[in-house]
Amino acid sequence: MSIGCRELRVTVDGRALVTVPALDIADGETLAVLGPNGAGKSTLLRALGHLTHASGTVLLDGQPATTTALRHAVAAVLQRPVLQRASVLDNAAAGLRLRGMGRSEARRRAEPWLDALGVAHLAERHARTLSGGEAQRVAIARALAVAPRVLLLDEPFSGLDATTRTDLLADLRAALDRLSAAVLLVTHDREEAHALAQRTALLVSGEIRQIGKTDSVLDAPADPDCANLLGFTTHLPPALTGRDVLLVARPERCTPLGDDAPAPPDSLVFEGVLRRVVPLGGAVRLDVDTATGPAAAVTTADVTSTPGSRIRLAVGFTHLRACGP
Repeated sequence: MSIGCRELRVTVDGRALVTVPALDIADGETLAVLGPNGAGKSTLLRALGHLTHASGTVLLDGQPATTTALRHAVAAVLQRPVLQRASVLDNAAAGLRLRGMGRSEARRRAEPWLDALGVAHLAERHARTLSGGEAQRVAIARALAVAPRVLLLDEPFSGLDATTRTDLLADLRAALDRLSAAVLLVTHDREEAHALAQRTALLVSGEIRQIGKTDSVLDAPADPDCANLLGFTTHLPPALTGRDVLLVARPERCTPLGDDAPAPPDSLVFEGVLRRVVPLGGAVRLDVDTATGPAAAVTTADVTSTPGSRIRLAVGFTHLRACGP
């Protein structure tokens, strides 16, 4: 089953939080909606599920959907899992029980999803004793157990440590491969989009600025706001480069050059004044003020320059992206 919308708009006190003229997610497809905090990502998800008031039309299989139809078709996993005072298995079966299924059958159908998410060994444990990562796995298993036609995932990895997040990403990817559903993943992390989504939409200030195949979108920002969202935070305008278009690069692709070092081949060199050096564990970030604005580089090389001194940076042409206004 596909889900989509036309002229979807959410307003609060006359201010538009989300404005989406059209959006479609095909059956079997995962679409990531990537955006900064406050962009309206969760609001869009809730509007698609009729979980918040919105104007416009939500579509199921191309037809206007009622709230009742959405309740039957949609399962959602929110940022913070809400679990009942019951066992893990009973929590995983709760969605099926709400749909009228008997307890024994609901438990039987839910158990394979606990196994798929790596928490089957916790089936009889009280849910309130789980860690954050374990609780989120149970919440996802509960959503998958009802065999939803549409799955809404609202930042399901937020608050998890790096190792737990990586493991859950892999397990969820495998679980989604077993599911025939339209999946909407809301996230602010491009790694999550890359791992799970066939397509990605970039949401900035409540509007979709860019949408397309995930690999293409993540590597080719359409405008400066999208560039910042995707980590291309070093902006090199025409006045600095002599080119006729804004060029952007990720700081980790910018390399500091020694005073007498020649420019690397096939690279753009620019200079500025080093404002500060920020330690990042095994690397450092160099914040540089150029003639046209701030830039940054991240490097593991030894940096002898001190704040206030001039510094040259190089970035390979293959790592630069032309960016619209």
